[in-house]
Amino acid sequence: MIFSLRRLYASMDRALLAALLATCLSAVAHAQANSTLVDPLLAQHLQSPDVVANELQHFMLQRVPPLQLPATAKQWDQEAARIRAHELAVLYHGWPPAWIDSAPNFEKVGAIERDGYRILKLRYEVVPGMFSTALLYEPDHLSGKMPAILNVNGHGPGGKAVGHKQARCINYARRGMLALDLEWFDYGDLDQPGNAHDNAILLNLAGYNGAGLFYLEMRRGLDYLYDNPNVDRARIGVTGVSGGGWQSIMLSSLDTRIGPAAPVAGFSSLTTSIEHPEFSGNDAEQNPSDFRQGVDYAQLMAVRAPRPTLLIYNSMDDCCFRAGILKQGVYFDIKPFFNLYGKPDNLQWHLNLDPGTHNYGLNNREASYKFFDSVFHIDAPSEEFPDTDTEIETAEDLAVPVPKDNLTILSLGQSLAKSIHHEVPAQPNAQWAASQRAQLKKVVRYSTVTVTHAWPISATHEKGLESHAYRFEFSNGLSATGILFRSVTAPENAPTAILISDAGMPSTMVDVADDVDRGQRVLVLNPLFFGADKPHADDRSGAAVFAQLLTALGERPLGMEAAQVNGVVRWLSEDLDHGSPTPNNFAGNVNKPVPPVRIVATGPRSQVIAMVAAAIHPELFSALESRKSISSFATAYDHPKDFVQAPEMMCLDLYRDFDINTLAAIAAPVKVNLSAVAPKRIFWE
Repeated sequence: MIFSLRRLYASMDRALLAALLATCLSAVAHAQANSTLVDPLLAQHLQSPDVVANELQHFMLQRVPPLQLPATAKQWDQEAARIRAHELAVLYHGWPPAWIDSAPNFEKVGAIERDGYRILKLRYEVVPGMFSTALLYEPDHLSGKMPAILNVNGHGPGGKAVGHKQARCINYARRGMLALDLEWFDYGDLDQPGNAHDNAILLNLAGYNGAGLFYLEMRRGLDYLYDNPNVDRARIGVTGVSGGGWQSIMLSSLDTRIGPAAPVAGFSSLTTSIEHPEFSGNDAEQNPSDFRQGVDYAQLMAVRAPRPTLLIYNSMDDCCFRAGILKQGVYFDIKPFFNLYGKPDNLQWHLNLDPGTHNYGLNNREASYKFFDSVFHIDAPSEEFPDTDTEIETAEDLAVPVPKDNLTILSLGQSLAKSIHHEVPAQPNAQWAASQRAQLKKVVRYSTVTVTHAWPISATHEKGLESHAYRFEFSNGLSATGILFRSVTAPENAPTAILISDAGMPSTMVDVADDVDRGQRVLVLNPLFFGADKPHADDRSGAAVFAQLLTALGERPLGMEAAQVNGVVRWLSEDLDHGSPTPNNFAGNVNKPVPPVRIVATGPRSQVIAMVAAAIHPELFSALESRKSISSFATAYDHPKDFVQAPEMMCLDLYRDFDINTLAAIAAPVKVNLSAVAPKRIFWE
């Protein structure tokens, strides 16, 4: 080869060679010059996160299910039954009926004898291969049918052995009740990395609503109490703080075997969650896919009418669910439903001032004693027994062993995902592609949007490079940002490329310079949840909680982002014959033929968005180039810490129904080129 090149060099005209070298050097110099110009333009601040948050809040507020008071209690009984059936169907989505309907499987593995009561150590099966643990506090003299209280865990160290939980279980037992103290995923005996609650997203991907697993775990405890021969089935209650408060309202609303309930600082109405995401919690299980679509926690509170309910909230809660902010949505708005039954006093409110922070401390515990003593007709002082502190055991003494190979949320998801395989027909036809495309739209909840206004943010014209920065306003009220580049010498009908990168606009600098130098128009796009189009930096009020709320409302961030990409492509096409688009020249004709564009996606998030966009509307694209890509959604199960950071992965049934290979096949005739990354690479940048 070297010899051939040398002969070619020797035979070439020296003048021609000089011209060729000059052209090459000029092109390199031009590309470098473009990079110098492009770099600061890509670093522009195009949109405030507060604007994005405000848009999302208004978008979601329009979708809050109305709380409608019926005319009679009988009408509400019928509606409450419908709500329970609907929400259980949502939670149990994908889970095998045999797992849902299986009988409780508890075994006693130890006991601790105390003065006046005993603690039984229990282990129980949640689903096959996955065990949890519990403690049963029971009076040492069991007589007749006794009331029972299910005590569910919250988020925090200690699990079932946390001091305030032990204290109230001891006091319930010494009052003549049975108190079942359940462990919870990621805490106490189940404190394992694979039990991080965000791993529920991987269950969703495989086609199983992740919150259904959480519901099954707590429901098993109720099953146990209901079948316990010492329990009065008409007197079963539930209580818990934080995540335990959420479990309390979930279980007691959807299962009528529970009578009284005392959730503590555990939930808010959807309106409050949207208006104050910083006080609403950002835990995956509290915003299950589709769970707040048509029904919300306000409706669940109303479903409890007229069963006795004590709502305990803290005045200056430093975690979430601050009392003064959410009282309207979970108490005042719900009172009329209890009035329907002539029992307004069955809905009570306790405001904690001491310490007023996120707690189930002495003041809140004594409020619960008074409440349960009243509804269970127990004659006991409302004060906590003074020697309770001396009865608190260490976590080690209360530990209950689980099998060494006990499944975690992650390993359960990995096990379920292994059975998923997607084969593409040897010769995919139009009918197959159309059917797959229809299912994809359903899974990602795709809804077409158009650019209704392109707000010009900035424009430059320097050294032959022209740029226009835009804020794209869409027909659904949301927005995205982008910067359009072109060389002033490029033809008006120059080919167009769209660039999206997980790492943000600045990371596309080299590609922009190179593509512009090749005479192309280039749009660098930040769709929703990318770059400056994320609603806050703080996780508690940022992309994670907004994405969860959208998903709970029946939306899918993935479908929303793909729709934005396709909307911008159509907007770009409107002025291909007249140079760069002007801000307001889009007529919104989604049926008009569009000259296809090339899309370059860098990173798995961008890859998935681009592939879904192209699979749904392949006529919009000529080619799709994906860099730092993945070859299968199965990669998510090998790198869970990376994938849970991606709003696009909050998509129920995505991997169950599709994979990268099927998306590429559906996108045909778009030319899809994937470049894989090293297995140990950090995916989300």
